Amino acid sequence: MTSKLITAASLSVLLVAGCNKNSNSTVRNSNKVRVGYIGLTCEAPIYAAYEKGFFKEEGLEPELVKCNWATYKDALALGNYDITHHLVMYFLKPIEQGLDVRFLAGIHRGCLRVQAGVKTNIHTIEDLKGKRIGVPGMGTPPFVFANRVFGTHGIDAGKDITWKVYPAGELGLAIDKGEVDAVANAEPIGSLLIAQGKVRNIADQIMDAPYKDEYCCEVIANGKWVDANPDKAARATRALLKGAKWVETNPRAAAVMAVEKKYLASTPELNTAALARLRYVPSVQLAEESVHTAGREMKVAKMLSADTDTEALAKRAFMHLDGVTDEWIKTLEVEKIAGAQVSGRIWPTLTRRALEKI
Repeated sequence: MTSKLITAASLSVLLVAGCNKNSNSTVRNSNKVRVGYIGLTCEAPIYAAYEKGFFKEEGLEPELVKCNWATYKDALALGNYDITHHLVMYFLKPIEQGLDVRFLAGIHRGCLRVQAGVKTNIHTIEDLKGKRIGVPGMGTPPFVFANRVFGTHGIDAGKDITWKVYPAGELGLAIDKGEVDAVANAEPIGSLLIAQGKVRNIADQIMDAPYKDEYCCEVIANGKWVDANPDKAARATRALLKGAKWVETNPRAAAVMAVEKKYLASTPELNTAALARLRYVPSVQLAEESVHTAGREMKVAKMLSADTDTEALAKRAFMHLDGVTDEWIKTLEVEKIAGAQVSGRIWPTLTRRALEKI
């Protein structure tokens, strides 16, 4: 069972295929929009917006462009796709260095965690000083999140932490073998490790301040494309925000759809357990504030240059579009499918059931 579990979980986090070969083709139709995705649990609003016709409701013809972690940022900046939603902290450093992309609105909260092995004496962030921490890759969102957490708690991530890289699905095995004391990960790995009794949460984006009040993932688009097509960018953003609200309203249906349509390799039970923990409550103002907060803390953590004006960086990184406002979001209505909801109180039970079925 463990082998099957690890495979399903790791494939839910990472795909090996790069941006497809047709992704850099010239856009001839003025209503066409290319939407990038990797194949992650948290990308459910992209799948929902495409499958439920929200892009078409905005008069757009969507093309989904499958990408991978290694090329995702550069592919967006180079125009291989136009728009997506992704992690704020993953893009802020490249934006500081000149990457021409813009955040447009907030999609969801709660992706990332730092967790310590239950057999260790680690109970606080400060306890992690001098410890070995497993991550799915240097520079990945879990690594960036952990660096931010350490930097704001007086820990020098370059000197006080020993980083060890493992495939996402092998982080639990590294804990079991005693090769690491703690791990930083994304959903659904974090939920699985908790359900298996391997780890305890030390820093949690969905529970701990200030992260719980921030958007980890926001709509982000190619800067030149937005400047040349502000109306199209606004329509695509609205479609993604409607997708987010649909996922929040129907998490079980969203999880099943993502698996059945083969957007990711998982099980409906596992994907439901992971999605049930995230909050898909779209916003514009809080999304902009989240960019400011992340920038300030990333600078404290020495992840941004010491001379960077983080307020100016956030203002450059976030763009307001006509027709994409919190007032519009308040008027947004989506269907509520019978039996497609999940109570947050039963999340641990869902995760255990998912484990039993793998």
